[in-house]
Amino acid sequence: MPKSSSKKVAFISSFLPRKCGIATFASDLIKNTALAAKGEFEPQVVAMRSGDQKYKDPVKFEIRQNVKSDYICAADYINFSHVDAVCVQHEFGLFGGEGGSYLSLLLNRLKAPIITTLHTLLDEPGSAYHKSLVDVCNVSYKVITMNERGVSMLRDIYNIPAKKIKLIAHGMPDLPFVDSNYYKHKFRLEDRRTILTFGLLNRNKGIEVMLKAMPAIVKADPSVMYIILGMTHPNILKEEGEVYRFSLRQMVKDLKLQEHVIFYNRFVDDQELHNFLCAADIYVTSYISEKQLTSGTLSFAVGTGKAVVSSPYWAATELLADGRGRLVGFKDSEQLAEIIIEILQDDSEFYSLRRRAYEYGRSRTWPKIGQAYWKLFKAKWLPVHIAAKTTLSIEVPELSLAHLEKLTDDTGLYQHANFTIPNREYGYCTDDNARAVILIAKHYAQYSEPQTLKLLDTYFSFIIHSQNSDGTIRNFMNFDRSWFKDEPLNDAFGRALWAFGTVMAQPPSPAYLSIAKSCFDKSVELIQKQLPRGMAYSILGMCDYLKQFPGASDIKRQLELTADGLIIQYEENNYPNWEWFEEILTYDNAILPYALFVAGLTSGNKKYIEIAEKTCAFLLANTFNNEYFSFVGCKGWYERGGTKATFDQQPLEAASTVMMLHAAYDATQNDKYLTLQRKAFDWFLGQNELRIPLYDFKTKGCNDGLLRDGVNTNQGAESTLSFLLSLLAIVESYTIVDKINGHIKSVPFNHDKSKEQAPEKPQPIKSISSPRKSPKNRVEEIT
Repeated sequence: MPKSSSKKVAFISSFLPRKCGIATFASDLIKNTALAAKGEFEPQVVAMRSGDQKYKDPVKFEIRQNVKSDYICAADYINFSHVDAVCVQHEFGLFGGEGGSYLSLLLNRLKAPIITTLHTLLDEPGSAYHKSLVDVCNVSYKVITMNERGVSMLRDIYNIPAKKIKLIAHGMPDLPFVDSNYYKHKFRLEDRRTILTFGLLNRNKGIEVMLKAMPAIVKADPSVMYIILGMTHPNILKEEGEVYRFSLRQMVKDLKLQEHVIFYNRFVDDQELHNFLCAADIYVTSYISEKQLTSGTLSFAVGTGKAVVSSPYWAATELLADGRGRLVGFKDSEQLAEIIIEILQDDSEFYSLRRRAYEYGRSRTWPKIGQAYWKLFKAKWLPVHIAAKTTLSIEVPELSLAHLEKLTDDTGLYQHANFTIPNREYGYCTDDNARAVILIAKHYAQYSEPQTLKLLDTYFSFIIHSQNSDGTIRNFMNFDRSWFKDEPLNDAFGRALWAFGTVMAQPPSPAYLSIAKSCFDKSVELIQKQLPRGMAYSILGMCDYLKQFPGASDIKRQLELTADGLIIQYEENNYPNWEWFEEILTYDNAILPYALFVAGLTSGNKKYIEIAEKTCAFLLANTFNNEYFSFVGCKGWYERGGTKATFDQQPLEAASTVMMLHAAYDATQNDKYLTLQRKAFDWFLGQNELRIPLYDFKTKGCNDGLLRDGVNTNQGAESTLSFLLSLLAIVESYTIVDKINGHIKSVPFNHDKSKEQAPEKPQPIKSISSPRKSPKNRVEEIT
């Protein structure tokens, strides 16, 4: 039991029972630090969750990899736990965001000093990976690397000060130097010469290189048995299943090695692993890439005094230097066979390799590594950074798909509802199902909940079916699954492309990517025929397309043409005091500047961002009154020279405004946009003209509109999707909005009622986008 004066240390890492090397490392580190601390150490684990693991003590908190808000909540939890230090086990792929950047959301908020152990370093990091790692190192009191190459890489590539870098080797098991024959009976391998490879299987392990060497080895010594110990890496299992393992098994059959190769397809505990190591004569790692800075499996083999043969990856060249092992060329099965045969036939060489490895490992046993970490944890220091504000100032409803699921059947998403009951009279539409695809694809990318894939399949199937062979898109479907004839003008085409692009940017699997790309490519040539909002939706889809395929020249050309088309719309319709694309503000207005912000960020064209800022400012001046948002009502809209309609205000307007303001921040890094984004979201929660919430906390649906005398209590698809998309955008913005506290201090969009009367219009309206209309004319037409 920890003493009252014990040091509380929070470990941010994957952790057992998760099956990965870092989880094992963290467990061994905590166990051996506790031995060194002699009761003065109190570990708390903040575990990076993957799948449905059931954690036990010392795990106190769990983080879902791609959920930003979890990182911020974890910072609060750690700070309120009053820990003395934080120890991070860093691997780029362990944390969410590009290059694992979400980790900084947590670390920047911590009050305790941070010690970070780096398990991977890249010698040619992309800009996102470089920035992510430098950000982590900057807030760390000490940065630990496990070998000399790591020290030089941190200094020369990442410009980390030498005084911040500390070298502590990977721990090795503290086992006696034993005769392998004593342990072979445990596996019924008496009288066999044993070669071992262990670890989570993936293609970089190069097991096939060793298998190709085996026929020559067996010919020289028919008693040889090659043991391949370890399950397939969980990430590989998720992406491609057991393809690699089965290819290895087939190779064993083809080479007629069935009597000389054993696969143990499981994740073993420490005791079982020690038994396998002790029973092995030779340990082999035949990795096919040099860029591996640490290897727990190799460290274990050296520490137990194995005769090791390895390809010359970074960790191996250092661990096996000075005669502690033998190195062979990458993918060189012939040389690998020659050296193994030499070791098997030369007892002097065999025992010399074993002795040197074991003696070297005595300075790196886990108990000694635990002592080195404990010395850091108990040191007296001051944090090297000032923690950001940690208590969450952003309170939002829990993101629930319950009402959306209620509006969904096996065909798709119903358009309308009578209160909360699906209204079958109006059937379905592509508009809503496309928005649902966008929502669920983004939701799955953040939360990775398997049950949401069923919803995605339903909505995705609907919009695929909506596409005609010529690339055009149908919108309205009756309840009997027949398509509506003589459809009114609509935006289904653009929204479908946006949905296809979203799936391409964040595909749950390669199959989704392939289907979405095929559908997108079929329709892309029709983009230039769209009205302004259809163009805007298409721009958003194309920008997502380019996230997946940045070199797609035809898409880049279409993006430029379409964004230029919106610029022309603006240039033909703007006047003093009327900085807009049309001579009327109608529906989903914010989608137009939103699309230009995103196009500017994607293409690097500053003109797009310049016009986006002007039109964004104009829209805000006419919808935000320095206290709350009052969107343009659909009962009359707001024509240049006329009076802005106050009602009926639609949730669609709030949603596009929330997304526009996030893009505005991305383009300008101006915090005012995030403050306004929160204000726009609060429209759903009662910060509006009538001080009435549109979101229903009980049903998890959203009312269809803000009317002069209250709310439209029907909770249909468009309104519910608008709320959920807004909520998802707010959650994505947690990190930045948190520091602003959600309060408007000063907003440069002065709302002057006298300016609502714009100059008289000198000419007829040139271009008006059509609002969404159901077959029953749910929304007024523009006349």
